[in-house]
Amino acid sequence: MQITTVHTRWILIVLGLLIASPAYAATGPMVLGVPVDFILFALTLLGVALFHQRTLQVALAGLIVISLYKIAVTGFNEGAGVVGWLAHMQHEWVVLTNLLGLLLGFALLARHFEDSGVPLILPRFLPDDWKGAFVLLVMVFVLSSFLDNIAAALIGGTVAASVFKRRVHIGYLAAIVAASNAGGSGSVVGDTTTTMMWIDGVAPLDVVHAYAAALPALLVFGFFAARQQQAYQPIQKDAGADARVDWAHVGIVAWILMAAIVTNVIINTQYPQFSDAFPFIGAAVWVAIVLAVPVRKPEWSLLPDAFKGSIFLLSLVVCASMMPVEELPAASWQTAFGLGFVSAVFDNIPLTALALTQGGYDWGMLAYAVGFGGSMIWFGSSAGVALSNLFPEAKSVGAWVKGGWHVIVAYIVGFLVMLAVVGWHPHAAHKDVRASPTYTYAQTNHE
Repeated sequence: MQITTVHTRWILIVLGLLIASPAYAATGPMVLGVPVDFILFALTLLGVALFHQRTLQVALAGLIVISLYKIAVTGFNEGAGVVGWLAHMQHEWVVLTNLLGLLLGFALLARHFEDSGVPLILPRFLPDDWKGAFVLLVMVFVLSSFLDNIAAALIGGTVAASVFKRRVHIGYLAAIVAASNAGGSGSVVGDTTTTMMWIDGVAPLDVVHAYAAALPALLVFGFFAARQQQAYQPIQKDAGADARVDWAHVGIVAWILMAAIVTNVIINTQYPQFSDAFPFIGAAVWVAIVLAVPVRKPEWSLLPDAFKGSIFLLSLVVCASMMPVEELPAASWQTAFGLGFVSAVFDNIPLTALALTQGGYDWGMLAYAVGFGGSMIWFGSSAGVALSNLFPEAKSVGAWVKGGWHVIVAYIVGFLVMLAVVGWHPHAAHKDVRASPTYTYAQTNHE
């Protein structure tokens, strides 16, 4: 395969981020000061970036190689060898199953929404020029503030497929993902990372000021992405002229979303001790889907492709969870800013868990950084992976970065605006590092 300038630039970016990423303990062999674990993960990410038509195979191969290396050489947080690997997977299974249930369930939800006819009538309410594309991004942003960002991205992608006759610019797809992640960054029910903060004891008001960055970012990437889309494929003025709304499909969409939201709120507020025992949210979504079958049958044929995309994301999440990350650099706005870039290639869930353990962060600033940062790459967030299942052409790191360059610029602009307007207001550390699940098996045996 020919290595292009974009690929070369991406290789340097990934290697730089991994070398400059969170601190790690010397739990195994190192090359040039970098643990072999990280090098294997870097090779996996580079393989995904370069061989974008074989992403699932590359991710699974990386997962197997990293797992075998950890089993044979370094061990896991939970123990050594195969027993340690099994214990690690047991520790992660609830998060992975929830994510799988949401990704598959929301793929069916998106089709219910598409079949409702609502996407076909939206052109009646959207401006005909580039401002129509911009307003659609604003809608995704608002939806994500009270819905899961995966659902918001899928709904936005479904609408875009309709109003742009499925000719959606990759830069605009990146903007849809960015809008969903930005909209959820200031809400404890809008993103997995902010929900984690809420469960851990961070007050909802302590993350709201993330919107001081998210709103300026929306203006930046929204303007450029809307102009891109207008030049590529304008909104069709006659779209939806004869469309009718099927309210049964609309009701099913609302029913599934309410099942996810209510279950999440009840478990995380009333029974947090059970949140790590069973994948309640993913199960609730599927119970709602099954109960709605007599009203409208879902499009089951979507599941095979959605399953492949979901397994890809889960493979990267598991790989990231096995990295020997022991602590983050000292909490500061500079660290939070850097974590935004790291989260594009390193799963933001373990990053957020480490930050909560360490404490001393401005939670709103961190929520924006780790939440929005994943938008820079198509596999950097679950919303991006879910949307790429609807638009397979988006599964190219080079095309995503080239078309969605404005997302990177918007992240920087939004962060600087928040820093200038709100400032850095860290909260006191509230965790004992030794109580963290990231205090590893290797550390315990070396002390």
